[in-house]
Amino acid sequence: MGLTIRQRTDTSYLFSSLNKSSGGNNLSNILSDYVSIKNGSYGKLMKAYYGGNASSSVNKLASSKTSTASQDDTKTLTSIQSSASALKSAADALLKTGKDSLFAQKDIEKTAEDGTKTTEKGYDTDAIYSAVSKFVDSYNSAVKNASNSNNRSILSAGNNMLNSTLSNTKLLAKVGISLGDDGYLKMDEKSFKKADMKTVESLFGTQGSYGYGIAARASYIDMYAKSDAAKASGVYSQDAVFTSSLLNSGSNFFGSI
Repeated sequence: MGLTIRQRTDTSYLFSSLNKSSGGNNLSNILSDYVSIKNGSYGKLMKAYYGGNASSSVNKLASSKTSTASQDDTKTLTSIQSSASALKSAADALLKTGKDSLFAQKDIEKTAEDGTKTTEKGYDTDAIYSAVSKFVDSYNSAVKNASNSNNRSILSAGNNMLNSTLSNTKLLAKVGISLGDDGYLKMDEKSFKKADMKTVESLFGTQGSYGYGIAARASYIDMYAKSDAAKASGVYSQDAVFTSSLLNSGSNFFGSI
């Protein structure tokens, strides 16, 4: 049985699923971000911060308010979906809780200069670094691919993601992660491993954190790309009856946030 798509004028329904798991404050923040995107303040902030040094990817995302909503080709949409999905997965790996949490302290074996081995509780900084490094790489890829879109919704979601990063630059710097002039994240391994892992956890390992918000924004990019791909493949009838599960599978990304 097909799902009939009805026109909605209230865009806040897009954020309804986040309210179930993240609480009212996080929902209000995301809605506030969305308003900032719509009125152009985020774009102005990006331009003021980067000036003329930003990459073409960042410049396009920062100017997304003036972009027109148009169809992307299948190759572009596939790349956007793939990179957004990879970013969501990388963020989710850092958000695991309980015994699977990367931030759960474990028995760490250390060897002294004289060869003496001792075991003590601590963070597995190598595993955490590997996971955050994957997040950084996935983030940069998602930003680059989103900027190749002509779809205003995808561009705005990418713009929102960039500005979430921009507002967290000071905290990211504390753990060895910087935002380059080109708009992409850069990571220094030595600085990261010397950083307080509690700060890293506050950035990536808790609900409502920076990483949590990036995961949500990546989900939107994936969902918008899937919707565009569905239109391109002709799964909509003349009466706007949706006959594919593509869009639903995109919205299911929010289940694990």
